[in-house]
Amino acid sequence: MRSPCESGYHWICRGVTRACEFVHCRLLSVGTIVLVIGSAMYLIEIEGYIDGSGFTSIPQGVYWAIVTMTTVGYGDIAPQTTLGKTLASFVMILGYGIIAAPTGIVTAELTSRRGGGVSTQACPGCGTTDHAINARFCKHCGEMMHNHHSA
Repeated sequence: MRSPCESGYHWICRGVTRACEFVHCRLLSVGTIVLVIGSAMYLIEIEGYIDGSGFTSIPQGVYWAIVTMTTVGYGDIAPQTTLGKTLASFVMILGYGIIAAPTGIVTAELTSRRGGGVSTQACPGCGTTDHAINARFCKHCGEMMHNHHSA
């Protein structure tokens, strides 16, 4: 039995391979950010300690940072100080950027590896360009494309 990389899905394997370097770098960055933010939140909240805030150790702070940054937000630990709430707001916004950016980059890499592409051939009926390379008909008016490539 052939592996997916040896069959027609080789573009997925190439795209994932190229995206791995970015993902590994991103995971190292996120791990560092979570460690720093979790430690900072522990120090902020322990200074103005209020019973029940939940920040009893640095690992608890790191746990909170992971839950907050990934937008899960269990709510079992919450900052009580003004500075802690300010840091929490920053972490929430940062979480959206850290999750959304890699998703778009990996998707773009997979799409570019899939093949296909865009043709600059103009439609003889309406003059529209930017059709798929293997387009047989115009995507706007339905006119048959001349010199189309077979799929």
